[in-house]
Amino acid sequence: MTQPSEAALLDRFRTGDMDAFADLVQRHQAPLLRHARSLLGAGSAYEDTVQEAFLKLAQSPPFLPEEALGDPRLEYVQLSSWLHKVTRNLCMDVMRSETRRKKREQDVAAHEATGGGMSVVEGADTRAAVEVTIGNLPRDQREVLVLRLLGEKSYREIAEITGKKIGTVGWLVSVGLKALSQELEPLLSGANKKRPDVVTEPGLGFGMVQGELS
Repeated sequence: MTQPSEAALLDRFRTGDMDAFADLVQRHQAPLLRHARSLLGAGSAYEDTVQEAFLKLAQSPPFLPEEALGDPRLEYVQLSSWLHKVTRNLCMDVMRSETRRKKREQDVAAHEATGGGMSVVEGADTRAAVEVTIGNLPRDQREVLVLRLLGEKSYREIAEITGKKIGTVGWLVSVGLKALSQELEPLLSGANKKRPDVVTEPGLGFGMVQGELS
């Protein structure tokens, strides 16, 4: 059975169909949570921020560009970019709050004190290891890597979401991946010995186990 496109779900929601809205939340919630967490940290109210983003969607559902209508993939990309922008703006508002900022720093310090890093992800799969290790990177690198590796966004889409230039996005991805490769090299080397189906994307700086980051 063919799934309804984003435009179809938005149209249904505008007529009062709450099931259509629930479908939109289910489709987009996970990548938005990863994006918000990359900015606010694991110990913050990132889930509340994503809920607020969906509230804005409910209050004022966007109309997708005409050129995207009829193409399910383009419709998804357009709505996804809109939601990521809203989520990012809400995260920036939270980060401007002095109280939230202090709480975030305390949470990060507490995490480091408990011995974060590779010891936390020992025995976990590659995707989980990447997510945990990304959390230790600087915020700018964290955000673009979450969008690139876990959200599967293109450089152009990341630039549009973050407001950064494509060249800056590429540089942040490169620097972040270099740091990731140093942290993950022992885990990935072990996985590569067991799995022959490893692909290396130009510029990543380390081999990825095929399918783990999809």
